[in-house]
This record gives sequence, C-alpha cells and structure tokens, in this order.
Amino acid sequence: MAGAKNHQYHILPPSIWPLFGSFAALVLASGGIMWMHKMPAANLVFFAGVTLVAITMFGWWSKVIEEAHAGDHTPIVQLHLRYGMILFIASEVMFFVGWFWAWFDFSLFPSTVEAVGGTWPPKGMEVLNAWQFPLLNTLILLCSGCTVTWAHHSLIHGDRDGLKAGLWLTILLGISFSCFQAYEYMEAPFPFKAASEGGSSYGGAFFMATGFHGFHVIVGTIFLIVNLVRVYKGDFTPKQHFGFEAAAWYWHFVDVVWLFLFASIYVWGGWGAPVHAG
Repeated sequence: MAGAKNHQYHILPPSIWPLFGSFAALVLASGGIMWMHKMPAANLVFFAGVTLVAITMFGWWSKVIEEAHAGDHTPIVQLHLRYGMILFIASEVMFFVGWFWAWFDFSLFPSTVEAVGGTWPPKGMEVLNAWQFPLLNTLILLCSGCTVTWAHHSLIHGDRDGLKAGLWLTILLGISFSCFQAYEYMEAPFPFKAASEGGSSYGGAFFMATGFHGFHVIVGTIFLIVNLVRVYKGDFTPKQHFGFEAAAWYWHFVDVVWLFLFASIYVWGGWGAPVHAG
C-alpha cells in the first residue's frame, strides 16, 4: 500500500525548538564575546542567552519524553539514541584532551613558557595537598559510581526502592563533591589570573581543567535530579530507560575524567613543590 509505514522510526511533527535553540545559541555566543571585550550590557546579554538555552533544553527534552511515553522509542530508535549519547561523550573526551594537552605542554616543556620560568610548578609556588580534599573528592566520586550502578541494576531488576535510594545517594555525593571543590578553590594558594596580571600558567591550567570538570559534575547532578523526579512520577521500565542510562553513562564519564585529573594535576603535576598548609 502506497504511503504505508514499513520501518520502526517515527516521523517528528514540526517543532519550534530547533529555531528557538539556534536563536538562544546566538544570544549566548554574542553575550560571551561582549563579555570578553568588556562591552556594555554584556552580562545581561550573556545571562539572557543562558536562560534561553535552558528553556530550549527543558522544552526540547520534554518533547523527547513525550515521544517515549507515546511509544515512539522503538528498539531501533533507542539504539540510535545510545549512539548519539556515545558520540556526545566522545566529544566531551576530546574537550578535556585540550586541557590535559595544555597542562602537559606547560609541565613537560617549562623552558618554552616564559611565565613558568623553566620549572614546574613555577618556582616558589605552593600547591594544594593532593592527599586532603582532592583525595576525599576522589573517594566521593568512586562511591558515587558505585551508587549509580546500584540504582541502574535496581531499575533493570524492577527494584524501585533500590533505584530511588541509589539515585538519592549519588545526588548527595555529587553535591558534596561540588561543596568540597568550592571550599578548595577558596583556599587555593594561587589565583586564576594571567601571568601578566600576577597569576601563572599553573593556576590558569589548573582552574580551567578542574573547573570545567566541576561544571560537568554540576550538570551531571542536575541530570540525575531530573531522573529522580521522573522515577517518582513512575517513568522508566526495565526494558525502556534510556534517559536514566544516559545519565549513568555521563556520571561514569565524569568519574573517569576525575581520576585522570587527580593523578595528573594534583599528584604528578605538583610533585616537589611546597604544599599549602591551609
């Protein structure tokens, strides 16, 4: 029969969100550029862009959830959603490769960076003690990886109470990590400034790498909170729970990146330098 559906995909109805999202990205990028150039009203434009992007994500992902409830997420569609999440995480991996590249470039070839002064860490600089808050945060994230895995297995086996408990614990551990990192930043003995402004390449590379990871922890925590709300609303089944699976994958990615950050930046990167007593 002409026009009959002979595939497992669903045809999306017209949506405003791609156009709205493009406009939101334009406003956000414009605000960021204005901020870098210290132009008037830059803060207003930037945060307007952030708000519009948040609205886009909420609206667009709400439609995706509606599609799942309508039965549009067939096995082949779920498979391709997983492919999309895998590619997204791969792009995030390359994002962090850039920060690691900068860190190792400064540390392995300090003589080529005038601001470093031929030694790494820069001579006379105090560094954070890797065996205090950084180690504590490492243990927190390792525990959170266990709790989110517990929640995942509980979901697969139909244990809704275990699912809720695992999610609650993971969220609380994520919030704890962010709080400890914020305190660590306040106590850091080096500033986040350019060398010309009294800072150092060490401080810039440190805060960019660990700060963006901290941002990812916050995003992952929000991701898990949304899933917890959906669990209480009765969403997810043992056979269809891509939203939760994507959040769990993202959280494991955040855990693994932190292990590399802890080993490379806190332990190896500060080796031999005086440790901050705070």
